[in-house]
This record gives sequence, structure tokens and C-alpha cells, in this order.
Amino acid sequence: MHAARTSTAAWLDSPLGLRVLGTETALAALALDDVFGFELLQVGIWGTDRPLSAAARTQHTTVVAARREPGATLCAALEALPFADDSVDAVLLPHTLELVEDPYAVLREAERVLRAGGCLLICGFNPLSGWGLRRLVGRPLHGPPFPAGMRRLLSERRLRDWVALLGLDVDRVCGYLGTLPLAGGVRPAAEAVSIRRPALGAGAYWLQARKRVPTMTPLKPRRRARPRVLVTAPEATSQTTHARR
Repeated sequence: MHAARTSTAAWLDSPLGLRVLGTETALAALALDDVFGFELLQVGIWGTDRPLSAAARTQHTTVVAARREPGATLCAALEALPFADDSVDAVLLPHTLELVEDPYAVLREAERVLRAGGCLLICGFNPLSGWGLRRLVGRPLHGPPFPAGMRRLLSERRLRDWVALLGLDVDRVCGYLGTLPLAGGVRPAAEAVSIRRPALGAGAYWLQARKRVPTMTPLKPRRRARPRVLVTAPEATSQTTHARR
């Protein structure tokens, strides 16, 4: 795993990796512009100096990694985060689901620590694109298309299903990166960045979802029944008895 992490860091320093990281850093700045609160939790390391969470507007940022490495705030198992339920305002998963053995377990843990109304941000490569095709071909063209530690690519549709199953609503999904993972031709600063760009056909996608706030059904106050006054019948007297006769 350490070797995989080293290869990931080396890939991000390559021309192709710098292109990806530069585009995602710009996208993160746009997406985090309206994310507020106390705590932003980034699960997994993606780039040095925390480039994706640098634009966070929360009061505090924590980066969790599976082991000690530069940029990590604390080390913990990504499937068992040391945070209480409903305690984090936003969770960022930068390609984390593609680098772990059990992506659904990590996603489920992110939902657990996220407070109601909190924001979940995920970026991933699109397997149904030129990038996914390059992965199937496996022939190196100006370097590998993905880090060596990449386990699997998750489609946007599958991720949407997982997110909905865990009780989150998707706010937006945008696409980025060109159709082919080629290192030359496009510099990081030249990549078009927009949070409104459609994800269909793009090399990668940025998904933003929000944890549902549980709705409370108001209970109508029960009407208090008026106490019944029981009036006892008057006792018969000699006069009433004589009158009835």
C-alpha cells in the first residue's frame, strides 16, 4: 500500500497528473465557495499541501490518511473514522473511492460522520470515457493514464445509486478533463473549469450531494375531555311522594 501511495504521488507530479490536479483544485475552489461550518473532513490524500481543501471556508480542516504521510492530520482506517455520528459539516473524497478496497464502506462511513444538511464532495474518473478506454487498452501513451494504486473506476450512475441509498440528495454533477488522457497539448491552467459543465462524456466528474434533514411530523395536541359532572338523583321525600300520588 505504501508503494501504491508513492506511485500515486509520483503520478500527480507528472505532466498528466499536474493537469488533473490543477483542474480539480480550481473546481474545488468553486464548489467549496458555498460550504460553511466548523469542520471539513478530507478522507484520503490527493496531492501535497492539501490543494483541494485549501479553499475551504470552514473554520477547521482535517485530512485523514490510512498511514503517516505528508499532508495528513491524523492516521486512521478510512472504513472506521474516529469521529462521532453527525459531527462534520462537509466531507471531501478526492478519488478516495477508487483507491480503497471497499469503496462502499468508506462512503458509508463518510455519511455516518456527516451532519444532517452537510455536504459531500466526490471526484472520480469516468470509466465510460476516453480515460476509461485507455485503462482497458493498457498501452502507455505518454505515460500511464492513472496512478498505479488505482483499483477500480466507478461510474457516475453507480455513485448516484450509492449516495441515494445512504440518504443523500445529489445537488450537482459536473464533468471535467478532455476526452483522452494525453500529457501533452493541454496545460492545467488551460482546462475549462465550470461547475455547470455536463458530466456525460467527460474524463472525470465532480459530484456534490447533501445529507437529508429528517422531517418531523408535527403531532396535534390531544384535546382534553371535559370532566363529566355526575349529579346524583335527589332522595325522595315525603312531600314528593305525596305529590306523585
